[in-house]
Amino acid sequence: MTLPADNEVSFKDSVNLSFDIARATLDIPDGMAQYIRNVNNVYQVRFPVKIGDEIETFIGWRAVHSDHKLPAKGGIRFAPHVNQNEVEALAALMSYKCALVDVPFGGSKGGLLIDPSKYDRPTMERITRRFAFELIQKDYIGPGTNVPAPDMGTGQREMAWIANTFNSYRPGDINHLACVTGKPVSMGGIQGRVEATGRGVVFGLREFFRNESDVKSAGLEGGLEGKKVIIQGLGNVGYYTSKILQEEDGAKIIGVLEYNGGWLDPEGVNVEDIYRYKVARKGLKGYQGRGNFIPDSALLLEAECDILIPAAMEGVIDQKNASKIQAKIIAEAANGPVTFAAEAILVEKGVVSIPDVYLNAGGVTVSYFEWIKNLSHIRFGRIQKRYDEGKNEKLIQAIENSGHIVPKVLKEQICKGSEEIDLVRSGLDDTMREAWQAIRERFWTHDEIKSYRIAAMSIAIEKIHDSYRTMGVYP
Repeated sequence: MTLPADNEVSFKDSVNLSFDIARATLDIPDGMAQYIRNVNNVYQVRFPVKIGDEIETFIGWRAVHSDHKLPAKGGIRFAPHVNQNEVEALAALMSYKCALVDVPFGGSKGGLLIDPSKYDRPTMERITRRFAFELIQKDYIGPGTNVPAPDMGTGQREMAWIANTFNSYRPGDINHLACVTGKPVSMGGIQGRVEATGRGVVFGLREFFRNESDVKSAGLEGGLEGKKVIIQGLGNVGYYTSKILQEEDGAKIIGVLEYNGGWLDPEGVNVEDIYRYKVARKGLKGYQGRGNFIPDSALLLEAECDILIPAAMEGVIDQKNASKIQAKIIAEAANGPVTFAAEAILVEKGVVSIPDVYLNAGGVTVSYFEWIKNLSHIRFGRIQKRYDEGKNEKLIQAIENSGHIVPKVLKEQICKGSEEIDLVRSGLDDTMREAWQAIRERFWTHDEIKSYRIAAMSIAIEKIHDSYRTMGVYP
């Protein structure tokens, strides 16, 4: 797993090279391996939109990497740097991610070449609806074929516009709300989806720290409490990851990086306070909290810490800075934050990487729950909540009738029926726990597997291969 020092490869090639290493540990026919590795199809579209007195032309893509399960699933990214190779790489990661965590979707991804900050809300709505129409008419959006979700530059409002556009062109489809996930709750979304990726990162870290051998391999001990954490990217994923780690796990967030500057405080920043400042000022410069502003935020990637969490862009850790990384653990909350060349350096240094293909899976897991909710046309918890409360109240009554007093606070906790958010978080936690146990079992029992990434990729490839084989692609 080594490359010449001057041979950094693209994001797509990094994904494919990891695939090749993982595939070498499996008994899969060459032809089938190549089929799984490559993207099945890509749709490129160009369309005009009148903006003011001018007509602007936009270009977008929707890639389907694998349809071994339907629908294919993956976000839509609005960014000024997005390109076809990036979309294909992200689609491939979605296939492996879904397979790894047992979410029955194929992998897909979309991208629109645009800088959303340059357009007002009404203009963004027109552009989004037009892009959605182009995808709908080619069956690249649909509850049973291809289901987008939010990604960089998109969120609940864009998903609401897409769902409404789909309904306009498919008015007889009673499952039209299932054509996208990540919608507002008032429009068929699910509680917990906004925070899902960040909470999934935390659940993944908790499971890592439950296993002493994993923690020791990173040169650490104990749990998450008190661990020094640096977060790169304080967007949706970075914000919820750092907020939950700080408030629920007692981790110390000592550094925050944004593209236009970072903040370092060895005593720990106030995540909520610094996030609100960042949103209001579009950056961290001028923040008056304890600590110091770091103009060259990339330097914080190399700062000493226990856990470094890249939660924004791909390729932020490459062969130029990998040897300078002082973190014990890199928790890949973003897609592809570590390049293939950097991975080789980190493995040699003994830095433990918890891979994106696992740690970033919280979003698609809760999207799966939302999709199920939309198809079943019922809110989770609606049927059983009061039944569970009544049953638990009878249990408490039986305990107290036997002469034991149950404290009021405990009684309230036991008797409370499950809300939708409780079930979503429980399902996400279970998903991340089960997946990590499979990854670590393969890592620790296969000598040829040298990283958790390759362990995770080999499991995903194996599952996709088994799906194709059982459907009769070859005897």
